[in-house]
Amino acid sequence: MAAIEPIDIVELDVGDAQAGLVLSTEAGWNQNEADWRFFLSKGVVFGVRDGARLVATAALLPYSAGNAWISMVLVAADFRRRGIATKLVDACLGAAARRRLTAWLDATPAGATVYGPLGFTPTLQLRRLRLEKPECAAATRPLAAGSLDALATRDSSAMGFDRSTLLSEFSARPGSRIVSDDRAIALVRDGRAARQIGPLLADRTDQALSLVDAIVGSDTGAFLIDAVHSQEAFLNGLVQSGWNIERPFQRMRFGRSTAPPAQLPFAVAGPEFG
Repeated sequence: MAAIEPIDIVELDVGDAQAGLVLSTEAGWNQNEADWRFFLSKGVVFGVRDGARLVATAALLPYSAGNAWISMVLVAADFRRRGIATKLVDACLGAAARRRLTAWLDATPAGATVYGPLGFTPTLQLRRLRLEKPECAAATRPLAAGSLDALATRDSSAMGFDRSTLLSEFSARPGSRIVSDDRAIALVRDGRAARQIGPLLADRTDQALSLVDAIVGSDTGAFLIDAVHSQEAFLNGLVQSGWNIERPFQRMRFGRSTAPPAQLPFAVAGPEFG
């Protein structure tokens, strides 16, 4: 595809999961093939090909109550700065408009400068943190298994809409678990390069931090968590425990305003899922 050629946008299917994984891996993202299969089977994923090669994607993932998430906006390094990402996001917005959906996304700082002129309004901010772990974790108290219903109920209150389909799919994957402790509950799952903690809901900061410590102490390898920036005491507690801030994200909304959530989460499911 030459730079002057028109951009031909196509809709992808589950057979494109591995090709999508190549793009997100090139970008250093944490999605695995199961994540791609979920987007391709439950959402609408647009792509651009150069011959047989998939060189760009963007996904629209419908949720309940007229909401949807835009994510997986990826362009191969040798195809950037041609306006491809903007056209793919426009395709997602068109699909959302046809379905009368309010579209959300979590943008990097560079992405936010692109999405603002398109009509997206900033809402809350996130911080992605990473913790490197030794191969042998220190022993901690056992964690209770949390229920999917309890997690989905609290997540719905935090998001303002139901995401039980997403959480059910996450929890059914090999390596996933829902854990709870002292009025805090979280989902832990495998990513391509690190275990992901989130969503994480709790009544108080000390409960949220205690649950994170217990999760980390009961597992091995690296962890990622996407913390809500306004949960300042939680964010500071993570940093003091050895977590390192990798990057910020700006949550943005396209469409009608919505009522604020009853209770903010301490950590979200990930910028690709909200």
